[in-house]
Amino acid sequence: MRTAHKPRSEMIAETRAKLIAAARRAFATVGYANASMDDFTAEAGLTRGALYHHFGDKKGLFEAVVAQIDTEMCTRLNAISAKAKTRWQGFLDENIGYVEMALDPEVQRIVLRDGPAVLGDPALWPNANNCISSLTRNLAALKEEGVVREMDPEAMARLISGASLYAAQWVANSDDPGATSIKAIKAFRALMEGLLADGKVSA
Repeated sequence: MRTAHKPRSEMIAETRAKLIAAARRAFATVGYANASMDDFTAEAGLTRGALYHHFGDKKGLFEAVVAQIDTEMCTRLNAISAKAKTRWQGFLDENIGYVEMALDPEVQRIVLRDGPAVLGDPALWPNANNCISSLTRNLAALKEEGVVREMDPEAMARLISGASLYAAQWVANSDDPGATSIKAIKAFRALMEGLLADGKVSA
């Protein structure tokens, strides 16, 4: 009997997944600078040649790891906002949830600390425009409903994005992330509630 071979696309996906998983563990444990390509290719049972073929270099693999974590973060944040009883509460919870994720060890080290150092300004990362678009749509809807005061939704979306990113990076790089998170979230909540239209109360 002949053994059925896996389709090439499936083999490629498996190889990429193995490399990303091994690299993710290494980046989370020892950081980007100290992560050895030989170590995580060996852990994945692959060669450096496979890494170069699929990701170009260590930076390309790191970018793929960041993209994977970023997708997972979006899923978690969508789940948070989906639980809320009102659009405003969902919007508030989702943005605060992002700052809270700075306490997650992987998010903290890979996305918030090593990410900007390796990949540059997060505002220029591939998913940044999607985040701004989502914030803009929510703010436009809240404005239409009279929940938030008069403002330009896109301009405010960019300000909120910048504030939440800076707050998260502050937490991630702090000597005491737990204590810093409490301060950052309290201040960020006050900042967000300043958007509410007169007479509106945050839930």
